[in-house]
Amino acid sequence: MQKPECHGDVQLRNRVTGNCSKRTSSGAQIKHRTTVQRSKSSSPTSSPESAGKLHPRPSDKLNPKTINPFGEQSRAPSAFAAIYSKGGIPCRLVHGSVKHRLQWECPPDNLPFDPLLITLAEGLRETRHPYTFVSKEGFRELLLVQGAPEKAVPLLPRLIPVLKAALVHLDDEVFERGLNALVQLSVVVGPSLNDHLKHLLTSLSKRLRDKKFKEPITSALQKLEQHGGSGSLIIIKSKIPTYCSICC
Repeated sequence: MQKPECHGDVQLRNRVTGNCSKRTSSGAQIKHRTTVQRSKSSSPTSSPESAGKLHPRPSDKLNPKTINPFGEQSRAPSAFAAIYSKGGIPCRLVHGSVKHRLQWECPPDNLPFDPLLITLAEGLRETRHPYTFVSKEGFRELLLVQGAPEKAVPLLPRLIPVLKAALVHLDDEVFERGLNALVQLSVVVGPSLNDHLKHLLTSLSKRLRDKKFKEPITSALQKLEQHGGSGSLIIIKSKIPTYCSICC
């Protein structure tokens, strides 16, 4: 026969049951937190794939998806680069062990200057290889062909603004290429350049303030005077009063 429980025994059992329930609840909470922590530690952010995203490998640069869409690679090519890539410039760069050279698809003497000479002059503002070399060397070699003066003089009204753009460029190397091209042009067209000279001298005057350009600009002005005659001296002195004539 079962002995009836007293009031004290009932209270004791209730306390024990309550404590067990609390311990069970606490154990469930601890298990839940442990599960959450494990799930966080095994989340994709700590996987090898995500680590690769945080620290890209060098080979990932070959994948267009890893290239910054706002970086230099995504910029639209310049007009000269686009023309060159489509074969609009009838020459290609040949890499040599000592120096590079151009290989023309046909003799430059047979090529029309319009618009090739202007296109090459526009390429003087390029800052990336091979466009820098192709433009400056192509411009120089085209002016060396037989009959270059007759072909170049009619293009002066369109060539001068393009050369001026190179001379006012902030990149020092672009400016130097523009200055050399101007001297090369003056050798070919002679006094015909005088009517356009005033549009170019302002930028040369500003660059003269930079000591590293004083000597090359002075040399260029002397050659402009040499090939332009006395008429060029008057124009140069009007824009650059400190210039000393080669006749002095």
